[in-house]
Amino acid sequence: MKTQSIAAMAGLALTAAVSATMVASPAAAQKTAMEKCYGVAKAGQNDCAAGPGTSCAGTSTTDYQGNAWKLVKKGTCTSITTPKGKGSLTAIKR
Repeated sequence: MKTQSIAAMAGLALTAAVSATMVASPAAAQKTAMEKCYGVAKAGQNDCAAGPGTSCAGTSTTDYQGNAWKLVKKGTCTSITTPKGKGSLTAIKR
């Protein structure tokens, strides 16, 4: 009887683990559905790549700096409009 109880509990634990993984997977997929978008970050709010003299995240010195990128939802970058133009998938020379 004890062996059946242990087996049943192990089965429940496995089911719970698989269920948790399945629930977490859509969130993980959403995280990977991001892209770098240049020229859309406000000063100091970039995620990285702000050019010479900067170390990375949060180091852009001007709003919408062309060589600084921010992660945005995949497929939305080039539709983002700023006072300096649209977002770009590559660095912008301004």
